[in-house]
Amino acid sequence: MSAMNIGIGLAILALAVAWRVLNWLWLRPKKLERLLREQGFKGNPYKSLTGDLKECVKMIKESKSRPIGLSDDPVPRIHPFVLQSVNTYGKDFFKWMGPTPTLNIMNPDHIKDIFSKIYDFEKPSPNPLVLLIANGLPNHEGEKWATHRKIINPAFHLEKLKLMLPACYLSCNEMVTRWEKLISAEESVELNAWPDLQNLTRDVISRTAFGSSYEEGKRIFELQIEQLELAIQSMQTIYIPGWRFVPTKMNRRMKYLNEEVHSLLRGIISRREKSIRAGQTATVDLLGLLLESNMKEKQENRGNKYTGMSIQDVIEECKVFYFAGQETTSILLVWAMILLSIHPQWQDRAREEVLQVFGRDGKPDFDGLNHLKIVTMILYEVMRLYPPVTMINRFTRKEMKLGKLTIPAGLELSVPILLVHHDKEHWGEDAKEFKPERFSEGISKATKNQVVYLPFGWGPRICIGMNFALIEAKMAMAMILQRFSFGLSPSYAHAPTTFITLHPQHGAQIILRSAE
Repeated sequence: MSAMNIGIGLAILALAVAWRVLNWLWLRPKKLERLLREQGFKGNPYKSLTGDLKECVKMIKESKSRPIGLSDDPVPRIHPFVLQSVNTYGKDFFKWMGPTPTLNIMNPDHIKDIFSKIYDFEKPSPNPLVLLIANGLPNHEGEKWATHRKIINPAFHLEKLKLMLPACYLSCNEMVTRWEKLISAEESVELNAWPDLQNLTRDVISRTAFGSSYEEGKRIFELQIEQLELAIQSMQTIYIPGWRFVPTKMNRRMKYLNEEVHSLLRGIISRREKSIRAGQTATVDLLGLLLESNMKEKQENRGNKYTGMSIQDVIEECKVFYFAGQETTSILLVWAMILLSIHPQWQDRAREEVLQVFGRDGKPDFDGLNHLKIVTMILYEVMRLYPPVTMINRFTRKEMKLGKLTIPAGLELSVPILLVHHDKEHWGEDAKEFKPERFSEGISKATKNQVVYLPFGWGPRICIGMNFALIEAKMAMAMILQRFSFGLSPSYAHAPTTFITLHPQHGAQIILRSAE
């Protein structure tokens, strides 16, 4: 081949690469922007690779720099850019988190379509560094998602969850006993409830998922928290394909953390599989039920493309158990304690109900927990005002219809759960207020059967651990209310902030007293 031919070939290759880059950075974004504006969507004009990302990160950083008042609206602090966009452009707006526009979706009918048509509106491909934290059921699509959901489902049937209540009780009892010792010599004590509630739910998920105590799983939690901190850093920059393979300090650390987590989980799973093969009595925990269901699936579907889970799949689902299994419940409990401290009349009503059902020293059981109507109303309202996940995104791989709208391929759709939960159009003029009575006749009556209550998502992909989280939260709240009354400490700073999920940025300092 002559030098001229080589030169021509390289020139053509360079032009092809340049065209693809130009299309990605400018031509395609501007085309999508035109299509969206033609359908009535509004937003900032596309002007650069980063789009609105810099402004969004700047506004979040500023909002995190100072707490808010107890009666202040938390939305401006948690999602300042989204709220500003709604106020500027209306609910139907788009934003640029890079060269791809993201549509804001708040119409209940559109939300219902998005969460119902799971094969049309898929989960967006997450940042690969985020996948290192957990790449299980929540991230899968298509047949793999359906197979994993089928295998995992039996572990979360109510009859199985009932069997896990004793383990949940043990963990709760350890925490409240420790709190009782703290106030045994004093009338009251100040403590930060947030780390204690995190440790509680971590202990619960360790016992109910793996039959071990929190101490055995402590290292996995520590590694996952560090992974999460690094992932958040990476999400605040534009993702460049292939960048994760560059041996930067962050990438090397993420790789190390991932290998450590895998090693620890592989050991737990290997020991459990050996005991099952040896014919030992199966323990009633999520891992045992998952392995049992997986073996059954493999036996019944030999020869199919997806015949159950590989060892790598099981490890990833265990990572989801660990991370998601404790995160949602600890967040629900901490905001419940904060809101019940702000609204002591509801704390008194909830305690009165708990004492009627279980007495001062009674051990909460499954049937009794189901009779806690006021506690349930309170938990529903807590998740409305402070949902653990404040935003859910979906992605279109092909052109889709959404009501009368035509959604081009390659767009992200964003459902801002926090804003939907605070929307006066759906919840009334008191939408910003803590009013558990709105759930006195259940969720469907409170929402008028509209898809506007989404703490666990909605539709076929609703969180599989929803019942588990609610049962655990009721158990913990019942045992706390039996023994203690509590109020906010003067040192408490109200600062809800997203750390993937909705955390109290500076903790939850409370004054704890005996309920007697």
